[in-house]
Amino acid sequence: MVAVSYYCPRCGAVAELDRDPYLADKSVTPFPLEGWTYVSPGDDYESDAADGVKFVCGRDDADWSHPPDSDEDGEPGCGEPFYLNFVRYEDGEASKTPQADGEAVDGEEVSGQPESEYVQLAEGGAPSGPRGPDGPGFSR
Repeated sequence: MVAVSYYCPRCGAVAELDRDPYLADKSVTPFPLEGWTYVSPGDDYESDAADGVKFVCGRDDADWSHPPDSDEDGEPGCGEPFYLNFVRYEDGEASKTPQADGEAVDGEEVSGQPESEYVQLAEGGAPSGPRGPDGPGFSR
């Protein structure tokens, strides 16, 4: 086991995990990657079922500290989630001969995309237009 440090992309707080050195880190992002399965630092993040670790900055089972150049007192962390993404391969192992055309083949690394954010639109309530100034001579 080795101690590995990860910085929160929002506030710079440092999370430290004790883990096996064979895990290949892909990235640390403020958003989850589409199709990745995340577990908390207290769960078995070294299992084959985990594609990454979801941290809640300063508030979960990792060892937390302030950024190295900080003089802050109190508890470190902003409370926002961030994600450690492990490298994933199409069939679970690296390809010995990746194709030059960029097409995914068995064993090729999977690229990650941010998860789509869905919004709920108001039904039937469309604005009639921009609001203008109120006052004399400006009536609708």
